[in-house]
Amino acid sequence: MAEDDKIRIDGLSKAYGEFQALEGLQLEIERGEVFGLLGPNGAGKTTLLRLLMGLLVPSSGCARILGMDCFADRVELKRQIGYLPDTPFFYDYLTGWELLRFIAEVHRLEPAESVQRGERLLGELQLADAADDFVTSYSLGMKKKMALALALMHEPTVLILDEPTTGLDPQSSRHIREFIRSYADAGRTVLLSTHWLEMAESVCDRVGIIARGRLVASGAPAEVCARAGASGVGPASLEEAFLQLTAARAEQRADQVP
Repeated sequence: MAEDDKIRIDGLSKAYGEFQALEGLQLEIERGEVFGLLGPNGAGKTTLLRLLMGLLVPSSGCARILGMDCFADRVELKRQIGYLPDTPFFYDYLTGWELLRFIAEVHRLEPAESVQRGERLLGELQLADAADDFVTSYSLGMKKKMALALALMHEPTVLILDEPTTGLDPQSSRHIREFIRSYADAGRTVLLSTHWLEMAESVCDRVGIIARGRLVASGAPAEVCARAGASGVGPASLEEAFLQLTAARAEQRADQVP
């Protein structure tokens, strides 16, 4: 198959026994855009990101990134994707620099190139002063930024972020939002999951709202707001649209329960 620069999700479903975590998800994400995945806890957002990273096997349907199947081609695909999990994992008693060098070796970067990239990322993510400290001593916000630096070390074409601003103070959160926007403006694709609707409105080109395993709306934030409104008059904010659409899905799901 010829290489494709989109993220393509076609009828993707994931079930755990009788529980349907995702159901028939259909979505395309264009290169160079920031797409925000929104939804209440347990909606299926993290399940979707894990499916895209090849960490889970879909029950049905498929997902492709850059023309590669997210599960069958998961090893090769990881060379093209940067992934930030909601809860980063680090090896005990490694410094920030040691972690960056380790990831650089995994991606077979030349030593000089790894140093150059590491210094740039540490500076951009405001971690330079803590680079020689053990990562176990970092605050939650610093760990989140270090995990982002690791995800960016090989300069991926696609960046997948699960709650990238959790644990960050307002100044750091704003800095990360600006960084994400500039990364996409350079022609790369960013898919992020977030509970912060203000972040979605300010950073994302398009958003998708997932509720009870289904995509209930997608489009530019203003389009989603308009679609959720009654009689052609949209809600005043993405928050109001989010509450309306997720509540409607919950009622629909309740009606289907025997």
